[in-house]
Amino acid sequence: MRFSKFLIYTLREDPKDAESISHKLMIRAGLIYKEESGLYGYLPLGLRVYNKVVSIVREEMNKAGAIEALPTILTPASIWKESGRLDVMGKEMIRIKDRRDGLLVLGPTHEEAFTDMVRRTINSYKQLPITLYQIAKKFRDEIRPRFGVMRCREFTMKDAYSFDIDEKGLDESYLKMRQAYINVFKRVGLNALPVEADVGSMGGTRSEEFMVLSSLGEALILYCPKCNYYANIERAESIIQENTEEEEEKPLQEVDTPNVYTIEDLTKFFNTSPKKFIKTLVYLADNTPIVVLIRGDLDVNETKLKNYLGCIELELASNEIIEKVTNAPLGFAGPIGLSNVRIIADNSIKNIKNGITGANKKDKHLVGVNIGRDFVVEEFAEIRSAKAGDKCKICGETLKETKGIEVGHIFKLGYKYTKSMNVTVLDKDGKRIHPIMGCYGIGIDRTIAAIIEVNNDENGIVWPITVAPFEAIVIPISTKDPKLIDISEEIYNSLIKERIDIAIDDREESVGVKFNDADLIGIPFKIIVGKKLLDEGKIEVKRRDNGETVTIPLPEAKKKIIELILEEYKKYS
Repeated sequence: MRFSKFLIYTLREDPKDAESISHKLMIRAGLIYKEESGLYGYLPLGLRVYNKVVSIVREEMNKAGAIEALPTILTPASIWKESGRLDVMGKEMIRIKDRRDGLLVLGPTHEEAFTDMVRRTINSYKQLPITLYQIAKKFRDEIRPRFGVMRCREFTMKDAYSFDIDEKGLDESYLKMRQAYINVFKRVGLNALPVEADVGSMGGTRSEEFMVLSSLGEALILYCPKCNYYANIERAESIIQENTEEEEEKPLQEVDTPNVYTIEDLTKFFNTSPKKFIKTLVYLADNTPIVVLIRGDLDVNETKLKNYLGCIELELASNEIIEKVTNAPLGFAGPIGLSNVRIIADNSIKNIKNGITGANKKDKHLVGVNIGRDFVVEEFAEIRSAKAGDKCKICGETLKETKGIEVGHIFKLGYKYTKSMNVTVLDKDGKRIHPIMGCYGIGIDRTIAAIIEVNNDENGIVWPITVAPFEAIVIPISTKDPKLIDISEEIYNSLIKERIDIAIDDREESVGVKFNDADLIGIPFKIIVGKKLLDEGKIEVKRRDNGETVTIPLPEAKKKIIELILEEYKKYS
């Protein structure tokens, strides 16, 4: 590819609205352009990277036995009603009406579409197992698009769906896709760790996110440095220190606590540990008030609570609703005396003896509170947030925290969609059964951005060779010297014949501009043709990743360059 005939649009300054490194560099290197908030188009250089990532994903999906299909992006609302997700997906789902007033959905994900495809085409166990996939656009009306293509309203997703006769088959399909993902991320130069995750609105029984550890990441991850347990904060479990002291039950007593209502202030007021307190929180679950109890030093994990309740919407209640439920203002609520309201308690309060809680009166708290004697809990659940400093549930080591960028997600969906959409096949005995499903997604754009986040320096992007827009670029030091141009053209054309993805910067620009652009764009090898070395019958090849240079005799140039490129590919195989 000749840069003089290509669209090269590089910038020296960071765009003002770009927050992340990947966003800045993708704009500056001329990979993408911004249409408007959350909408980005790919320029030719960016599209070359995009196509290489897509090609790797497609190769690994095909190698794992998945079959590519292409359902419609615009889907009828009726199939979303069947699955029960038309309302669950919320405002992120983009809904439109056609000229006949029919409701349609721009697919934010495609479980329903692929389930419908299988319902139309598969009738017998003999056609299973099968894994179908697509690489296509998705649409989500994000409330806050940010970080360029990392979180936007239109994006490309590889999503695959497996259909099996039974759970054993699903296990096999899941593990095949899991390995395919490991292969994909290895090939694109990412160390993406499988992390336990919440199943969310997708449903199912097991879920893992593939995370690239990065300070930019929006996902908080807890991990064990000893046994390599990794889990998203929404899913993470841990062992907490419990109160094991033997105490005699004390009488219940009301104490004046004027203007003292936060756990921090109450801890000082009572000169005790926050582990002695039973926090009482009021939530609205699908607009119905519920009361949640948890130990004073812990926080409610709203994802776990929402999953436990099986509700669609969950939010903390307003002060007005809190007073209506407890007869007390915020900060003085407690479980004693509450009636006609559902109470869910975290397991952390089970062993609290002589606890402290709100008295459901303004400026009043109760001490000597004991479960069973003073109030009854009928529902206990694991609804707290694990945190750094807790003990690992597997080995007991202290957990630490980090951040990660989610680039892939795999689920065991179970029967959620095949049952709700009444998909059945005949089994070996001629009986109708529901296939069991898995779901597997990779964000193409997020993967590209994540690669840049972990592969960059002060000069620009440092692409892994597998996804770089070009494997190498020939740069003649001067376009005025016929000899330099002739040799540069000879090297360029000889490498094209060897199917090397090569570019030549034949623009009428200074050598400084050419070097800066090659570094900014992130091309792995610069083949530099300069007068001084050429007079010695040599050229120079400079690596983008570490800046190392090698001088090569001109007769050996083609062979040595090819060897360098092939050796580089071995890192990602």
